[in-house]
Amino acid sequence: MELWLTLAVMSGAIFLFVTEKLRVDVVALLVATALLVLGVVTLPEALSGFSNQATVMVAAMFVLSGALQRNGAVVAIGDLLARIRRPWLFGLVMMVLVTCVAAFVNNTATVAVFLPLVLAATTANRWAPSKFLIPLSYMSQTAGVCTLIGTSTNLLVDSMARESAGVGFTLFEFAPLGIVFVGISMLYLTTVGRLLLPDRGVPGSGSADTIGRYVAELLVPDGATVIGRARGEILPEGHDEVEVLELLRDGRAVRGADARVEAGDRLLLRGLWQDIDTARKSLKLRFDHVARDLDGDVKAERLHVEVMVAPGSHLIGHTLSGMRFGHTYRARVHGLHRRQLGVHRPLDQVPLTVGDVLLLDAPITAIADLRGDRGLIVMGSRAQRKVDTTKATLSAVVMAAAIAAAALGWMSIVASALLGCIALVVLRLIDPDEAYEAIDWRVILLLAGIIPLGIALQKTGGAALAANQLINLVGHYGPTATLAAVYLMTSTLTEFMSNNASAVLLVPIALATADSLGVDPKPFLIAVAFAASTSFATPISYQTNTMVYTAGNYRFSDFVKIGMPLNIIFLVTATLLIPRFFPF
Repeated sequence: MELWLTLAVMSGAIFLFVTEKLRVDVVALLVATALLVLGVVTLPEALSGFSNQATVMVAAMFVLSGALQRNGAVVAIGDLLARIRRPWLFGLVMMVLVTCVAAFVNNTATVAVFLPLVLAATTANRWAPSKFLIPLSYMSQTAGVCTLIGTSTNLLVDSMARESAGVGFTLFEFAPLGIVFVGISMLYLTTVGRLLLPDRGVPGSGSADTIGRYVAELLVPDGATVIGRARGEILPEGHDEVEVLELLRDGRAVRGADARVEAGDRLLLRGLWQDIDTARKSLKLRFDHVARDLDGDVKAERLHVEVMVAPGSHLIGHTLSGMRFGHTYRARVHGLHRRQLGVHRPLDQVPLTVGDVLLLDAPITAIADLRGDRGLIVMGSRAQRKVDTTKATLSAVVMAAAIAAAALGWMSIVASALLGCIALVVLRLIDPDEAYEAIDWRVILLLAGIIPLGIALQKTGGAALAANQLINLVGHYGPTATLAAVYLMTSTLTEFMSNNASAVLLVPIALATADSLGVDPKPFLIAVAFAASTSFATPISYQTNTMVYTAGNYRFSDFVKIGMPLNIIFLVTATLLIPRFFPF
């Protein structure tokens, strides 16, 4: 009975992860609660995820990475890119720098820092950002498998394996195979990948069109030329590049062939920003100054600033009006860019999601606050904040010392990381509030909530059942073929759901499969860790993919076309090399 309850909970979790009807951390907590209420796991087992060393270690690494980011250490490395004027060399150096950073720093944070730098450099040199942003994402993922601390998935696999089978990994045990993967990825992206990467054009240096098509909400004032026109007649000839999404009246869409534009209505227009602005001026539309106190110093220089909603942002799921965005950031939202979903309601009523880009009209004095908010990524080409050389150097030294202490066997990686966090606070390289803010609590809750599912799969025999089915299917071809099947299963799941969730589901199966075959479980665990950490074929499979998907103005098919061959190459490489580095 407990087995069927576990499988039912697991099926529900997979459905919610894939459909994204609820946030991943909420789904994970629902899973843990359901297993506890149904009696599949005990209370200590349900709460074990919060004390799991992977959860603690990931939180500590967020703090260590946050200090590097806050004090400008990663920005200082990225500034090297601005000096390169040859596109092929720029791409190569970018990939090398990203690899060096992402092997030790959270890859989402790495991409968040490099993204505006790459956009600024490509804009200045008149290169298409779409030629560089997919490589930025892919290399950050690939570099993460080089060390135990490179991704939360590696730490999770290691922790589950230690608790279930007494098998674990050292800090650099992933490195030999990881370096091979990095080399393959870099070679692919500089040769075949370079030919497949699309050219989405060079952003205009003087206009806010770097992201692509925006949705703008414009007020129809008295005297506007559109008053009295039917919806299909709103835009006259010469404005074919702009689309009318909705006619809004009192916050609601007005539909019907006989609907006419009235003063006080609002129009949702979609197009490149310069085209929207041209239409606005010619039709005598204007932005609605709903709160004049946002103007502040009327003499202050105002800028159009593009900001992206970052993964784990506190803005996700909230509306602009609900969070009083304008008053909080002293900025007006002039446009919203969203790749997948249409916008058919007032912009201040649209729940924000990861990858949304807001075009803000803000005084220059508000830029520092925007840059200081970890929930937003400033995409513009304005100057980055200054690097505090002393604090940046000390932050890097603390990170290096924590890694060295673990690598030399002086203490466990968890102990050294926690000690490093304490050192950062004591040395005032980061204050306690900033340390808490640096932690992505969505990831922490995801890990803590989903770990009990792995325990349930092992307790109820669900993992053994799946392993037996897998062995019956491919086991007679030998352990290498079974290894390939485990890698393929993990890779496929990760393209459509959280990488940590797919790892939790596959680690028990990998351990049970190795036990049934009578071989060392390490090769199968490596397959799960590597497959779950390298997701290239869809823009929704990994947070870094989602970030560059919007910024590079890519299409969904671009990731399939470029990422699927790389997934296949990695599958073949893993099947051939994992048994050599980690014999059965």
